[in-house]
Amino acid sequence: MADDDSPQGVLLSGEANVAVRIKLEREARGWSTNALSDRLNEAGFDMNPSAVWRIENGKRRINLDEAIGFAEVFGLDLRNLVGPPQLAAQARAMELVDAVVDAFRETQRANAAFLKARDDLDAYLAEHPDVREEADVMVSNAIAEASTKHLLETYGPPPGESRDAGSADET
Repeated sequence: MADDDSPQGVLLSGEANVAVRIKLEREARGWSTNALSDRLNEAGFDMNPSAVWRIENGKRRINLDEAIGFAEVFGLDLRNLVGPPQLAAQARAMELVDAVVDAFRETQRANAAFLKARDDLDAYLAEHPDVREEADVMVSNAIAEASTKHLLETYGPPPGESRDAGSADET
């Protein structure tokens, strides 16, 4: 299950994407394979123009160090380089997709923590039935209060009520 929690991004698809992306990035900058090779060499990543062409055309595999070099020369995050070209070319889209997936994973972890806490409370209350009713009421009230607060913060007060109407009860 560790793979599900990895923060590496959700759209990593490998060498085919990298090859297409390298060519797109090179062409977008108006660089020849010679110019890209020169920039890679200047950055400390030895590569000749023929190797650039072969990688771009799927005739040669790219290793991790080379991928890092291309990402550095293009000024890209490595995971952006390996994502699908149609999305990876839009770095913001990649960030937002990752943010959605990260948020979903957080909700899954939070839900698991909630269920464990509820199970722990239920087990305790099974051994102490004399406090069950009070504990259940406390939990229900706290959840209702948190839900109401969240709804007010997210959506504002119901139509016809001012935001201050709810706080009048507290004063």
